[in-house]
Amino acid sequence: MENNIVLTASHISKYFQQPDPFQVLKDISFEVHTGEFLCLTGKSGSGKSTLLYVLSTMDTDYRGELSLKGEKLTGRSINQLAAFRNEHIGFVFQFHYLLPEFSVLDNIMLPALKLKKKSRPEIEDKAYQHLQLLGMEDQALKPASRLSGGQQQRVAIARALINDPSIIMGDEPTGNLDSKNTSIVFDIFKQLSADNGQTIITVTHDEDFARRSDRVIELNDGQLL
Repeated sequence: MENNIVLTASHISKYFQQPDPFQVLKDISFEVHTGEFLCLTGKSGSGKSTLLYVLSTMDTDYRGELSLKGEKLTGRSINQLAAFRNEHIGFVFQFHYLLPEFSVLDNIMLPALKLKKKSRPEIEDKAYQHLQLLGMEDQALKPASRLSGGQQQRVAIARALINDPSIIMGDEPTGNLDSKNTSIVFDIFKQLSADNGQTIITVTHDEDFARRSDRVIELNDGQLL
């Protein structure tokens, strides 16, 4: 693994004000290296999903500083962060959020079409490459609604990869999957990290999934253990 740092979180703290003031993240600092497959774990309410949303720039109401690829993200406008996310962060959630009436191919291409950095034929070619990588190229023209849950999650991973993101962030990406499909998704992440140098940060309740990743960061009551 290359020894360069892709993400730095410095002294991240966060408070919820409702119903009463409550500190959910307490002075969290760590670094993530390029090509690292990292899992955030902890009991429900430990702050792991809250931390992921801060790291992903979707939550900007925190104290401390966040930088990605050496660029400070703290303090940027909502529009600046939205543009940055589309280019640099790929998301895989517990629910796949595919557009059911669109084909698999169209779903994967959407973030790249929005980014407007490549032509449509280039984007389509790339989408097919990712489908091939995930063993799904024969499903390209099917409506997303006609796939199984495991297949839909693989399409969500292909969509997350389409803009060559600096980091893929997953929020319980195997939470809705059976053990066979959980294992497939884990193997895909492991391969992306080991072979392609893709950095992955994922929140998981699955101890076996976490244990097999490169590094586990465990949270307890908003603090790193």
